[in-house]
Amino acid sequence: MNRSHFTWKLLIIAAVLFLVQTTQSAWSQKFKQWAQTPPMGWNSWDCYGPTVEEHEVKANADYMAKYLKAYGWEYIVVDIRWFVENDKAGGYNQTNPRYVLDEYGRYQPAVNRFPSAAGGKGFKELAEYIHKKGLKFGIHIMRGIPKEAVDKKLPVKGTANITADQVYTTELQCKWLKDNYTILADKPGAQEYYNSIMDLYASWGVDFIKIDDLSRPYHQREIELIRKAIDQTGRPIVLSTSPGETPVENAAHVQAHANMWRMVDDVWDVWKDMTHLIKVAQGWYPYIQPGGWPDCDMIPLGRISIRGERGNDRMTRLTKDEQYSLMTLFTIFKSPLMFGGDLPSNDTFTLSLLSNKEVLKMHREATGVRQLFQVEGKVAITSRHPKTGEVYLALFNVGDGKEPAELNVLLADLGFDAKAKIVNLWTGKKLGVISGNFKQELLPHASGLYKFTAVR
Repeated sequence: MNRSHFTWKLLIIAAVLFLVQTTQSAWSQKFKQWAQTPPMGWNSWDCYGPTVEEHEVKANADYMAKYLKAYGWEYIVVDIRWFVENDKAGGYNQTNPRYVLDEYGRYQPAVNRFPSAAGGKGFKELAEYIHKKGLKFGIHIMRGIPKEAVDKKLPVKGTANITADQVYTTELQCKWLKDNYTILADKPGAQEYYNSIMDLYASWGVDFIKIDDLSRPYHQREIELIRKAIDQTGRPIVLSTSPGETPVENAAHVQAHANMWRMVDDVWDVWKDMTHLIKVAQGWYPYIQPGGWPDCDMIPLGRISIRGERGNDRMTRLTKDEQYSLMTLFTIFKSPLMFGGDLPSNDTFTLSLLSNKEVLKMHREATGVRQLFQVEGKVAITSRHPKTGEVYLALFNVGDGKEPAELNVLLADLGFDAKAKIVNLWTGKKLGVISGNFKQELLPHASGLYKFTAVR
């Protein structure tokens, strides 16, 4: 072969490799298109813990389709342990759980709770029911491979002769739920196992998957297996990593692999969870970007704990001021919104918190979210609408004292060099035109959410 032909051959090989790498890189980031705005939906955990049943899922889907779909709410998510026939409220049955698995060690819905799964159909019919309403369907799983699959040495689908007992380790097993073992990412069959379960979920019509126990410690290799497994299905499945305080030092990695990730442990209807969330959120403002969202957790409002983990059946214990504060934080921070209450049990006030068009427009469209200050129980967060130039401001008095606090924000800090007119975003009330600065007096645990428009 002469030098000219050899040179051309090298150039062709280099071009092909470049094209392959570019295509792979483009596909690896395609998943961000699936959540260009923060996902919004309902999750069964706060209501039903690990015991939710098919008729309850359908009832919440029916309500969402009727009352909330028009506002952007779309996901219906079945949370933890849908594959256990005999789980219990107020914790987990870890003494004698009856798991449902197929011949490849993949969990299947418990038919006594999800009758439409009979005959090996999995969640296919339930997903179709939800899809016909114009909504999307999601599930929760734990990371790893089922202990029962390991014990029975079940084959890993997609391999010639690898079995579950060849890809696991007992190290770093989840401390609070012992259903699964850790997968050894570098073992032959590890990727194939994750591929096999994601292929199964894709065949059911799953649009969203929340995967638990990935964040503390941060399971980087397993997250990479999951990302590849979802990508190879060819189905757009939103990935939510959970739970716990994802380390900020892993921010770049999690944003490159997931659509949303939890910043904190479970948020319940107690004020201390809210104040903790505001503190932790300080490290995550730079990472609020389309396609990948820091997650404030579920919204513990309305009727919760019907058969839940924390406490008895109740309406949320948060006061109305505290509920406004929670929703104001979640929306201005652009967190995914996953409502935890039983939707059919909503009262008028709870529905109003979920269906305010102006607040949800801010949540969906605003950019440049940043904290102005957090000092002595006073917090100010702002964002801006990229097209209209309108500026949003959230103010919080998170202190526990008895007296109101005065919060003061300079218009210059909001980007205004002259006057601005103000609207209360929750009530729609016009608050007039101001110059110089904006002052508000807030009771403890109360908040305010405002829209500023320049006056020329």
